[in-house]
Amino acid sequence: MSSETPRAGDLLVRTGAVVFLVGAVATLATVAPLFLGADPLPSAAYFVCMLMGVGFLIAAAGVLRSIAAQRRQARADSAASAL
Repeated sequence: MSSETPRAGDLLVRTGAVVFLVGAVATLATVAPLFLGADPLPSAAYFVCMLMGVGFLIAAAGVLRSIAAQRRQARADSAASAL
């Protein structure tokens, strides 16, 4: 366990990574029957593949939130040091 305190956006990045991985596994599961000559999976399985994009967007939102928090902190620090 890390002693580092969680920062703004950390939870979004972790959640996005988990959602992305679920989508990646679903993508592998839906593509595998095409290579193995088996019957393709139902359409619902292909919709789960879209979680890769959703997870990427969630993680990107977390990164942008983290950037915004760091910029606010830097501005506050520079304003405090200017006084």
